[in-house]
Amino acid sequence: MTFRYAALMMAALALAGCAKSDDRQLQGWVEAETIFVSPDEQGRVEELKVRQGDKVTKGDLLFTLDDDMQKADVQVREAALASAQQGFARAQELLRTAAGTQKTMDDAKAALQQAQANLDAAQTRLTRRRQLSPVTGSVEEVYYRPGETVQPGKPVVALLPPANLKIRFFAPERELAAIQIGESVGVTCDSCATGLTAKVTFIARSAEYTPPVIYSLEERAKLVYLIEARPDDPSKFRVGQPVTVTRGVAP
Repeated sequence: MTFRYAALMMAALALAGCAKSDDRQLQGWVEAETIFVSPDEQGRVEELKVRQGDKVTKGDLLFTLDDDMQKADVQVREAALASAQQGFARAQELLRTAAGTQKTMDDAKAALQQAQANLDAAQTRLTRRRQLSPVTGSVEEVYYRPGETVQPGKPVVALLPPANLKIRFFAPERELAAIQIGESVGVTCDSCATGLTAKVTFIARSAEYTPPVIYSLEERAKLVYLIEARPDDPSKFRVGQPVTVTRGVAP
C-alpha cells in the first residue's frame, strides 16, 4: 500500500468520524515542494558546502564538481577565438586595400562571432561546476558526498523554501461548496503552537477517493476532495506532521 493511498484511506476514515462530531474539522498533513539542485553534466563532487538542516541564502555556494575538462575546453575556445580575431583583422585589411572581397570579410566576421559564442558557452559550463543556491531556505536532503560521481539531472541537494510548505487535507462532497479559495482556516496538531492559520490556495476538481459502488445519497458522503492551504507562518510546521484543519476561522 503506497503512502498516498494510505493517506487517502486515513483521511476518508477520519472524515467519517469528524462528520459526527464537528463538520468544520478536517484531517490532513504537512507537505513540501522541495527544490532539487542538480548538475548539467556528469562530474565528481569535490566540495560539499552544506549539511542537512543548514539554512542557506540565495546565491550561497552549495557544492563544486571537478572542472578539469571544462577548463581545458575554455583554453581551446580561447585559442580558437584568438585565431578568428586574427583572421578577421586580415580580412579587414585586405578589403581596405581592395585585395580582398566582401564575402571573405563576411566569412571572417561570422567565424569570429561563432568563436566568441563557443567561448561563452565553455565559460558558462565551467561556471556551473560551482553550484549556487537558487533559493533561500533550508537543506532538506543531501544525496551525494565528496568523491562520488553524479549523473546530469540527478539531485545533489534538496532545498525547501519556507513558501513551499503547504497543508493538504480532504473535505467531503457535502462541505465542498462552503470552502472558498482564499479562505482562512485554523491549523492544529499535537505539538503546534496555538492560533496558527493558513489560506486555502487549491481545491481539487475531482474526487480523491471514490467507493466501488453506485453513487447513492449515502455513498456520496464518502467522496472526498483534496484541498491545499499555505500556512501564514511556515516556520511553525514540519514536513509530514498530521494536522487538524478547522474551518470558519476569521482571517
